[in-house]
Amino acid sequence: MPVPCHIIVEGNPAIVYASRKGAPEKMLPILESFLETFWQERDALGEAQDTPECLVAQIVVRFGFEICEDDFSNLKVGLKYDPTAEYLYFISANREVSVWVADDRYRANPHLGIQACQQMQTVSIG
Repeated sequence: MPVPCHIIVEGNPAIVYASRKGAPEKMLPILESFLETFWQERDALGEAQDTPECLVAQIVVRFGFEICEDDFSNLKVGLKYDPTAEYLYFISANREVSVWVADDRYRANPHLGIQACQQMQTVSIG
């Protein structure tokens, strides 16, 4: 059964939506590995400028291959929260990923984003 989710990057208004593979047991291992590589590359280059913009772009390109396989129709980027998202993954500037679970408040008012969700866990990366 598909599990839709959002990926939100602190400092970037874009909201990434995937219509499947959004459950934490599937998403977190892929996301953690991806982010570890992303932060290592940024550190190795001494690059800190435009990190939120680079991160969203690389999530769409590099991470997209991991969750989309050969069907990119389940991946989109926008400025609105989708009411069908079951999990929201917030990537903070301090290299943490917090997992939020959508509830009835979110479904009624998805524009509230993580403010209308329950935090499930936080994972430090790198």
